[in-house]
Amino acid sequence: MAIHPVSALAQRLLPGELTAGGTTAGGTPDPRRVRRSARDWVVDVLLFGWAVLCWAALFQQAEAKEYLPGWLVAIDPPLGALACLSLWLRRRWPLGVALAAVPAAALTDTVVGALAVIIFNLALRVPPRTAALVLLLHLAATLPYVLLYGVPHEERWTVAAFVLVFYLLFFTWGSATRARRQLVLKLREDAVRAQADHTRRLADVRRAERRAIAREMHDVLAHRVSLLSVHAGALAYRTQRTAAGASPALDDAEIAESATVIRDNAHQALEELRDVLHVLREDEEDDTPGGPVDATGTPGASDGARPQPDLTRLGELVDEARAAGQAVRLELALPERTDGEGGYPLRPQLQRTAYRAVQEGLTNARKHAPGRPVEVRVAGAVERELTVRVSNPLPPGSAAGRTGSSIPGAGAGLTGLRERLEIEGGTLAYGPEDGMFTLTVRLPWPPPEPGPDAGP
Repeated sequence: MAIHPVSALAQRLLPGELTAGGTTAGGTPDPRRVRRSARDWVVDVLLFGWAVLCWAALFQQAEAKEYLPGWLVAIDPPLGALACLSLWLRRRWPLGVALAAVPAAALTDTVVGALAVIIFNLALRVPPRTAALVLLLHLAATLPYVLLYGVPHEERWTVAAFVLVFYLLFFTWGSATRARRQLVLKLREDAVRAQADHTRRLADVRRAERRAIAREMHDVLAHRVSLLSVHAGALAYRTQRTAAGASPALDDAEIAESATVIRDNAHQALEELRDVLHVLREDEEDDTPGGPVDATGTPGASDGARPQPDLTRLGELVDEARAAGQAVRLELALPERTDGEGGYPLRPQLQRTAYRAVQEGLTNARKHAPGRPVEVRVAGAVERELTVRVSNPLPPGSAAGRTGSSIPGAGAGLTGLRERLEIEGGTLAYGPEDGMFTLTVRLPWPPPEPGPDAGP
């Protein structure tokens, strides 16, 4: 049988407070038989010994109570002894033991020690409403005995008040102990639940980080590898033409130039990949004693990562595409900053997202529409929106007439771009239309945040 995690937690954290075949300290039914722990045995033996000592002390005084009827004197010791023995069953049947003790509590004096434990146990292990009803039953059965037979007439009301205080004292003590243990159990359960929530949130954060890493790696490598592919393809094509006798052989300068371009793009890919890894390792470097370390592992030296791409670097991106043979036309319609620092009054993260959108559009055009001209338009206004539009004619044989269909092979790059835009509150639309494939990105352009020196 499966064990409920709350019950298992209570059994592990609060030993002895689960009742076998009864209820837990919180009143939750628990039919399982629970073995006594070492702590439970020590407590039970001490309580039983105390109840027996009280029984023995009162048994010696029973013969001196000449005012009691003989039948009451005769049944007092046996009922008190049975009440003491019933303490061994109180954990498993707290309600039954309390009900069985009603006759002994009403007719005997030697039950006092055991009765204190039984009333305490009743308040501790039985739901409050049921426990209160059983307490009233005890009082209703005990007070008439005290008023009629218990003591001489002049002391009866004093003893009745003592009996009432006796019951209420141990019942309140048991109720307070129950409430405290329920609170401890609740706090432990909350701690376990909070730990589980923290673990789940940590897993969500790690998944989000992995997606972000995948987007960055794709944006960096897909662009550079596509440039390498174009240059290597051109070199292979020229070599094949030369072998077929259709074009003159490449001279040393042309071969060196092609190799240099391929090498530079490979180095550029590694540099951009290193920038991504640097961002991911910033926290680790900051935690290193002595500050960040350089590439050789020397503490205190920074490896000087390059600034992250923004809209001011779109010209470099377009120049690289043109060097790879793409015909790219770039149009910028953006307001510039007025504080003399240059650039655009747009948050760096949004500029980076827009840069990645242009990069993805150029990469897709280079892969799926080679040789076709590409138009890039970036426009926007403060407090309105930033729009990035990359379009190119569809290659021959493509499904130009199927409006809304995605470009063949579009996958991880556009998926990552869409995730970026969802984070920033932007939108992405792409597809063929009127013989052109267009990728359109829209981003919010909030007003610039005031600087630290801005007035109220």
